[in-house]
Amino acid sequence: MIPITAAMGEPLPHVLSDAALEPLWRGLHERFCAGRPVTNVRLDGLDDHGRAAVADLLGSARYPGRAVALARLDGALADIAGVDARTVVERLVGPIENRAAQRAAAAREREELWTWLRGHPVVRAQPVLLEWADTLQRTGMGALAQARPLLESALAVLDRLPAGGAPLPAFAEAVLADPHALDDGTRLAAVVLRAVAVMLGAEPPTSAEQRRALWERVGVAEDELSATVLVAGVRPAGEDPLAIVLRTCAAAGQAAALTLAQVRAADSLPLTPESVVHVVENPSILALTLRRFGTRCPPLVCTSGWPNGAGVLLLRRLAEQGHELRYHGDLDGNGVRIAAYVMAKTGARPWRMSESDYRAAVPPNGPPVGRVSAAPWDTGLADAMVACGVAVVEERTSELLLADLAGQIRGTTALTDAPAGRGEGRDQPARAWVRR
Repeated sequence: MIPITAAMGEPLPHVLSDAALEPLWRGLHERFCAGRPVTNVRLDGLDDHGRAAVADLLGSARYPGRAVALARLDGALADIAGVDARTVVERLVGPIENRAAQRAAAAREREELWTWLRGHPVVRAQPVLLEWADTLQRTGMGALAQARPLLESALAVLDRLPAGGAPLPAFAEAVLADPHALDDGTRLAAVVLRAVAVMLGAEPPTSAEQRRALWERVGVAEDELSATVLVAGVRPAGEDPLAIVLRTCAAAGQAAALTLAQVRAADSLPLTPESVVHVVENPSILALTLRRFGTRCPPLVCTSGWPNGAGVLLLRRLAEQGHELRYHGDLDGNGVRIAAYVMAKTGARPWRMSESDYRAAVPPNGPPVGRVSAAPWDTGLADAMVACGVAVVEERTSELLLADLAGQIRGTTALTDAPAGRGEGRDQPARAWVRR
C-alpha cells in the first residue's frame, strides 16, 4: 500500500491509498513527469480489484474501459478529497518533474559545451582539432558536470605542448598541479592523446607502446640528444657553446643540427643584425639555400616535418628575443596542419602560404592533397586545396623562396656593409618583402 506521508495539507482519504490503485497513480506519475499534456488516464495495469476501485471513485456501477478521461477523474477526486489527480499523485508517489524540460535544458547545455569547445582559442589556432571535437561529441562525454572540467584540463595540456622533454609526471604537475593527472589509463590522458593523434594525422593509440610514442612526438619524455633541429645562417652573439657552434657553421656555409639539450642550455639567441628568421618544413629547402648562398645564408630553421621539442623550443627562444618568424611548408593537408601547429606554438607568420600562392603553384598533376583541414591564416586555402585535389610540395616553390631569401640578403647588405649614401638596395626597404 502506498504510504500517505509525504504530503502538505490534510491527509488524503484512505480509499485513495488502496494498494489496488497503486498502478493507476504510478502510471499517472510517469505521464505527468513526461512533460506532455495528459487528457486520458490509461487503466491497462489494473486488475479487476483495481478496476472496481476506480469504478467506486467515479461512482460508476460498471467497470471502466481501458482509459478514463482525466477531467472525469479530477472531478471525482474533487468530490472525494477536494484535490485533483496531479495533487494525489504528488502526495502518494512523489514530486512531479518535467522531464521534457529537463531533457531540453540538458540538450542546450550540451550544445553550449560543444560550441564553447569549438570556439576555444586552442581549437581555433589548430582547426584540425575540430575533428577531435566532432569525435568527442559523437561518442559522448558522459555527465555534463564532469565534461567541462575534463575538457578544460585537456585544452590546458594541449596548449602547453610540446612539453620540451619533460617526463610525463613532471609535465602533468606543471600544467595541472597533479603528477598523476595524465597517468596511462586515465580518462584525461585518453582525451588528450585522441587530440594529439588527430593533430599528427596518426591512428588513435591502442597499446601502451603507441601511447608512449605519441607522447614522445609532442615532447613528453623526449630524448634530449635524439631530438634535433636543423639551423643555418644563424649568427648569435656571445661565447656560450651554442653561439660558437652556430657562428662557426654559418661562417663555413654549413647547417648545424642542434640537440634539445643544446637549445635548453642556451640562455638566449640574440641575432644581429637580422631580425627575420625563416622556417621551412623540408631539409631539401635548407640544402638548396646553402648551395645557393653558402656563407651568406640568412637565418633559416628547418622543422623536418612535425617539429619536435628542440625545434619548437628554438623557435620560441628566437621569438622571445624579438626575431620575427616566417614559416613555409608543403601545401597539402598534413603541411597545413604542421603550419597551424608551428604558428600556434611559436607565433610564426605564414610565408607564401596563401590561397593565391597555392593556386599560382598548383600543377595539373601531382600527389594528392590528402585530408584537408582549415588554415587559420587564410579561410580560402582549404577550399582551394579540396577543389584542386593536388598538393604543392615545398620543393616546387623553392625558387620563389630563394628569391625572398636573396631579397633579405640584399637588404641586410645594404644596411650593414654599404657606405653611407651608396650600396645595393638603398632604394629598397630592407624588409619590404616581409609584408607578403
